[in-house]
Amino acid sequence: MNILNELRNRFRVALTHLSTDEVRADEDEIVGMVRAAQETKFGDYQANCAMPLGKQLGRKPREIAEEIIQHLDIDDLCLAPEIAGPGFINLRLRDDYLEACLQEAIRDPRLGVAKTENPRTYVVDFSAPNVAKPMHVGHIRSTVIGNSLCRTLTFLGHRVISDNHIGDWGTQFGMIIYGWKHFRDEAAYAKAPVVELSRLYRLVSSLVEYYANVPRLPELQQRVAQSQDELSAVEATADLKDKKARKQVGKARGQVRSQLDHIAEIESKIRQTASEPATKAIIESGKQESIGQDVLRETAKLHAGDAENNKLWQQFIPPCLSEIEKVYQRLGVTFDNTFGESFYHKFLPGVVQDLIDRSLASESNGAICVFLPGIDAPMIIRKKDGAYLYATTDLATIKYRMESWQPDAIIYVVDHRQSLHFEQLFGVARKWGYQDVELQHVSFGTVLGQDGRPFKTRSGETVGLTGLLDEAVRRAEAVVLGTQSAQDKEIDHQEQTEIAEKVGIGSLIYADLSQNRTSDYTFSYDKMLAMNGNTAAYMQYAYARVRSIFTRGNIDLAVETAKDEPLRLAHPAERALAIELLRFSEALDTAVADYRPNHLTNYLFELSGKYSTFFEQCHVLKSDEASRHTRLMLCDLTARSIKLGLELLGIKTVERM
Repeated sequence: MNILNELRNRFRVALTHLSTDEVRADEDEIVGMVRAAQETKFGDYQANCAMPLGKQLGRKPREIAEEIIQHLDIDDLCLAPEIAGPGFINLRLRDDYLEACLQEAIRDPRLGVAKTENPRTYVVDFSAPNVAKPMHVGHIRSTVIGNSLCRTLTFLGHRVISDNHIGDWGTQFGMIIYGWKHFRDEAAYAKAPVVELSRLYRLVSSLVEYYANVPRLPELQQRVAQSQDELSAVEATADLKDKKARKQVGKARGQVRSQLDHIAEIESKIRQTASEPATKAIIESGKQESIGQDVLRETAKLHAGDAENNKLWQQFIPPCLSEIEKVYQRLGVTFDNTFGESFYHKFLPGVVQDLIDRSLASESNGAICVFLPGIDAPMIIRKKDGAYLYATTDLATIKYRMESWQPDAIIYVVDHRQSLHFEQLFGVARKWGYQDVELQHVSFGTVLGQDGRPFKTRSGETVGLTGLLDEAVRRAEAVVLGTQSAQDKEIDHQEQTEIAEKVGIGSLIYADLSQNRTSDYTFSYDKMLAMNGNTAAYMQYAYARVRSIFTRGNIDLAVETAKDEPLRLAHPAERALAIELLRFSEALDTAVADYRPNHLTNYLFELSGKYSTFFEQCHVLKSDEASRHTRLMLCDLTARSIKLGLELLGIKTVERM
């Protein structure tokens, strides 16, 4: 059951008596103002819809509230509604209704969460690493957010198709093939293929960037000199007492600072590449100055079906995929499909031609582009040299998904820096005819280090995901040892290792999902493994503590659950816990409404807090016969709710810790 939805449905009926065109147009928004109360003194739920209705109808909100109550049929759910202040409607659930709902949830394997009456088909595109490089910290957010959304949508009864759109065909393979032909270490490759391929990629990428930056530097320096001259002229003539003039000067200064910072960054990269042993000798030899164009040629040869390059590509792909799969296994992530860019390559000429034939794409400076109103930059779908882009592949992907799976929604879990790309992609897809599908960019912020910058190692390299998992597990082992109670001292080393793996990786996942996905967040092992606060370690420990009650009391849970005894919520802490348990369905609906798993983590944290208060104020094993069964059932439902909630987040529980 979903109590909030039931209350909103009852209010929807009551609002028909106030029906006007204006009210009907805003009905969903008005009904959405029925919400859980922020404080218990205002009841269990509140309806704040009388105020906006008062403005619409030109009447006093309190009068509107009174009229709503007259037509509100909720006697079977709530005590008599109360009107507070200017027109707030406060609702308190009946105890017998709560007890009946609680009994239903206890006996339901789904804990009272009904499947949706309107199932949809979702395609969820997430993770999407480049296969020739080890996964790094930048992949954690897309992977765990996408996995949680897939699990939650599936549990709610939707058809979900997960698709890992891996990067297995782009310029990075041109770099690796070029590197293999010129700089490979076959012994290193035989020992650790992905490590060697990654080394080749970094080496060639550094050289390509170096030879691109060196000739750009004088031009950038000339441009900043011109900006400095313009700034001096503005400063000399500006009246700094004038607000508009000060703003103009500030803008000019900011532009100069930005240009200087950019030049400093490029100079630093040039110095670093020129001084590193791996690249210094190559640069001094002068043999690789055309490396940028050579890489593009190797890429073009691969895409054109060149036998040698295709053979190398087929050789490199399996070990790369195997390495990525090891990370997914540790994270508990699976995919229904893993269709990389290479899968769609054969469709790209047809996509471009179809857009041209429909007069949606046109030639501009030799390239084929789609121009969208309101967006200055066109979406290029074929370059002047005939090469295709990510945009072309993404359009082919939409076409394939629509024809293969007929989804109601395609959601892309990709970081916020790709916002413009998806704005263009969705705009072109709509013009192309895909009007009846939800296209959603589920964006997210950046993982930051303690310095407030993107999280990197001390040497400045991106943190590898395998290393991140290993360190989380290592630190979790110390936490696990520190939380063992006397009766758990018999936990052997193997079980400790298994628990540490679940706690460490679970904490990493939870730390990410507990953030508002659109925000950046600062990574901290200490915070994510804390035994208090909104962390996986705390939630896993809370679950283990609840389960230990049944072990300590030698209670057969199946026998206890089957007892034909009524539930009685006699203590305020019992009642508060029961209401929170019955809000599980509401939390899941909120989490998927805007694709934000942090609503589920917030719910689990609130639930654990209500349970702690209940446990402090209500004896369970030592309670009297009248209360014991109810309290045991509250404990059981709490444990099951935490376990299910963590599973939907992609996190495993432990029976003891």
